[in-house]
Amino acid sequence: MDLVNNLYIGFQTSLSFYNLWYAFIGCALGTLIGVLPGLGPIATIAMLLPSMYTLEPTSALIMLAGIYYGAQYGGSTTAILINVPGEASSIVTALDGYQMARKGRAGTALAVSALGSFFAGTVGTLIVAAFAPPLTALAFKFGAPEYFALMFLGLVGAVVLASGSLVKALAMVVLGLLLGQINTDVISAVPRFSFGIPELMDGINFVVIAMGVFSFGEIIANLGKPAEHREVFVKAVTGLWPSKEDFKKATPAALRGTALGCILGVLPGAGPLLASFTSYTVEKKISKHPEEFGKGAIEGVAAPEAANNAGAQTSFIPMLTLGVPTSAVMALMVGAMTIMGIQPGPTVMTSNPGLFWGLITSMWIGNVMLVILNLPLIGIWIKLLTVPYRFLFPAIMAFCAIGVYTLSNSSFDVYCAAVFAVAGLVFNKLGFEPAPLVLGFVLGPLMEENLRRALLMGRGDWSVFITSPISGTMIVMSFVLIIVTALPSIKKKRQEVFVEE
Repeated sequence: MDLVNNLYIGFQTSLSFYNLWYAFIGCALGTLIGVLPGLGPIATIAMLLPSMYTLEPTSALIMLAGIYYGAQYGGSTTAILINVPGEASSIVTALDGYQMARKGRAGTALAVSALGSFFAGTVGTLIVAAFAPPLTALAFKFGAPEYFALMFLGLVGAVVLASGSLVKALAMVVLGLLLGQINTDVISAVPRFSFGIPELMDGINFVVIAMGVFSFGEIIANLGKPAEHREVFVKAVTGLWPSKEDFKKATPAALRGTALGCILGVLPGAGPLLASFTSYTVEKKISKHPEEFGKGAIEGVAAPEAANNAGAQTSFIPMLTLGVPTSAVMALMVGAMTIMGIQPGPTVMTSNPGLFWGLITSMWIGNVMLVILNLPLIGIWIKLLTVPYRFLFPAIMAFCAIGVYTLSNSSFDVYCAAVFAVAGLVFNKLGFEPAPLVLGFVLGPLMEENLRRALLMGRGDWSVFITSPISGTMIVMSFVLIIVTALPSIKKKRQEVFVEE
């Protein structure tokens, strides 16, 4: 009954006209940036963070959440129609989705993608609603040692599950931790690493780093690439409803993808990307006809699309219940909550149940909106893809610069964003994934605070992290994860997941 009452509170909040409007804006904007290659939910949310000061918290978070899971829908549209994944998690969808489009089955591929995404999103929302209360109750038992151990495990997971080199991911986490130390010490009131610059005494603004590395950095990187020769899909999209045989093949694949997405979405650093790659690999391994994959297998569309949407939904669980972000997008959500004066963590559900449950129920409403939005707008998205980047991205960059300036009406923030834009470009060229940097920057100060509190509690005795069963278990898990990942066989399997063709 508690779940029913909680959902009733949530729907009362999310079905208000004001919140429905912002859910629609988030879903439409998410679909748009999912369609546009080079942009993504991270860059878009970073751009919009300055506007959070003027919005009501519940509406703002509903909109940001809509952008996140809406991008998963939009990315699949261009992946299927023109073989250009709008989102990283849609890369594997393009393998079979585009081949279906070339065979005249674009409508079927789009419908399976939309229906699979809606089903997975619905299941993911129900799981978030069901597991949030018990996890929140558990979170109240956490003290400083437990929170430090949890954040340490989260950073280890972000490194292990990041795509690309483990060493590079670790380097980005360490850089994020170091950047988080630029501030004034809360105990001694002594400026740290400010180099005599007054603006740095309060630390680097989170929005400046996020917008510089992701928004500016991505824009410059895309403008530096040669003009893409896009093979635009110009045929009329017909036959949207899949046949009985299509449903027979796609349904089990979507169910497996949903299950994998729900599990992997909760893990630190995993989210939709790893879920989509893993689900595609699983389907190919268990298929009786693996040779059909890459040539238009409908299972190759249904499974990864269900997985990435389920992963997008369940990645909210640790952020909402424990206040610990598991991905760059969730770190941005934590930043948005902090900007609006909300302390992320277990107290949100008890102190602001309307916001907590309104956000959860808005996910299901947003999935309904996305199904209605995506298929009729296919023609518009194709037209939009023909706009040259040299016109589109300068406009976005100007919008970003204005947003950064409005943070504190200081040109120093704009200069800082420019520095991080250059850093973002360098990271892109050298193959460093910037997401672990954001996680390290967000979690670094929190880890330091809980580390110092725990040591004060234990009178300087480091065994305080081991004597607590919860923190001890998580510390051991962290080191086991590091050791297991270093094993040659595991390292090889990990690399295969991200290069699966």
